[in-house]
Amino acid sequence: MINSSRCKAQKFPLMIRQVFWGMSASLITFSSGINPSLAADPFRTTDPRPIGSQTETAFKAMFERGNYKEAQQVLEKAKLQEPNEPLVYALLASLAYQDQDFNALKTYSDQTLASAKLLSTKDPLRGNLYIAVGLFLQGGHTIVTEGTLKGAPKALNQLQEVLKSLNVAEKINPQDPELNLIQGYMDLLLSLNLPFSDSQKAIKKLEQQAKPSYLAYRGIAIGYQNLGQYDQALSYTEKALSEAPNHPEVLYLKAQILAEQGKKLKASNQTLIPSQLQEAKQYFTQALNQSDQLPKRLVAQIFYEQCKNLNRIDNQGRPCDPLRDKIKDANGLWGPTANQLPPL
Repeated sequence: MINSSRCKAQKFPLMIRQVFWGMSASLITFSSGINPSLAADPFRTTDPRPIGSQTETAFKAMFERGNYKEAQQVLEKAKLQEPNEPLVYALLASLAYQDQDFNALKTYSDQTLASAKLLSTKDPLRGNLYIAVGLFLQGGHTIVTEGTLKGAPKALNQLQEVLKSLNVAEKINPQDPELNLIQGYMDLLLSLNLPFSDSQKAIKKLEQQAKPSYLAYRGIAIGYQNLGQYDQALSYTEKALSEAPNHPEVLYLKAQILAEQGKKLKASNQTLIPSQLQEAKQYFTQALNQSDQLPKRLVAQIFYEQCKNLNRIDNQGRPCDPLRDKIKDANGLWGPTANQLPPL
């Protein structure tokens, strides 16, 4: 989902998507009305925090099964039943960004920040953590609505405030797995876009201190992919799939890595059809088999990359751009079923 060319062209907006598809899971509910003995915490095996049942259900739908359509339906209930939970608004903001509904993105970004400020009076670590999340989302909204030239200086100022809030949270408990998941993703994505940043340090944080493991592994795979270390990237996609089997975005990530490997090999020998291209075809197909539970713009991108990969395999000239746009421009937020995708 991140690749080097797109990082250069879409730095801050792409970071929003990656951070919040990957890390929004790290928000939890804090409510004095919930019995801590009933806590269901996906990040900690000791001292678990309480999480609202709807929020937990949405979390599992999105990050264990990759069913974003189900997650959104549950989040609509969570807005009513768990209205003080920052995770609800952060996840809804990420879905709004996918749908390019920038008014909703602004609304949910503001609600993330407001609920995080309330949370900080009861739980300073999480409160500051999600103040950072809300500010980051607001910065993303500025970029996509005002443009890079005008919006970047404002967003960069907000980024400084994001880092301040993360530092406050880190001082409270630097070993907290939830904090390390979010901060690890953030550090990794910044390191891939800013000079003098240390990608290996971010990868180490994700590997050693972040939970749940399947989200950490996925982030590490993205990091190695962008560093061009494809064998390591594939190793961590396997680890992620071992904990979240058949997750469509992880299957897509594996397909991307294999396609990148195959593309480079074919560039050095035009008569060769690298096995990686055939393997990539398999994983693109597996991801697209679940297209109706993914946002349509993500489906369109997976489909486009599958189309390009097939053209490299058989040297055909499939019109990948208009086929992609047919999916992207359809009504609604979600992708079509697999049998409704344009034929390739």
